[in-house]
Amino acid sequence: MVAIEKPSDANIIIGQTHFIKSAEDLYEAMINSVPGVKFGVAFCEASGPRLVRSEGNDDELVRCAVGNALHVGAGHTFFVVMRNAFPVNVLQRLRDVPEVCSIFCATANDVAVVVAESSNGRGIIGVIDGQPPLGVETDSDAKERKEFLRKIGYKR
Repeated sequence: MVAIEKPSDANIIIGQTHFIKSAEDLYEAMINSVPGVKFGVAFCEASGPRLVRSEGNDDELVRCAVGNALHVGAGHTFFVVMRNAFPVNVLQRLRDVPEVCSIFCATANDVAVVVAESSNGRGIIGVIDGQPPLGVETDSDAKERKEFLRKIGYKR
């Protein structure tokens, strides 16, 4: 298990992709999704020079994405660390990148990545995203949720 590190005010998206142009395509998807988004992207090659390729428009977030990519060390994975937007604002654009295979998580929570290792390398087999539930939503909780979504502009 590998703990993911990120600034407390940032979100992270972890996924699987392929092909050397992934870093640039993920950059374009992010920059075209939300005006003012700040982010860093890291992509782990799985063959050839096996480098961590990086892009972004915020040096701190690029370093964070690269650090997580190196720490997890799984080929064909990507890490996007972002501020000034929510994952819901960018996920569809990221899914539309032709070489993106899957997305493991998109969260502001503490995340741990479950990694398997073989003689061929490492791979992500899942993530642990946040804490376990403490109960079941009540009518009052549902009312709060609905009010919150309207307050932040996601519902009318």
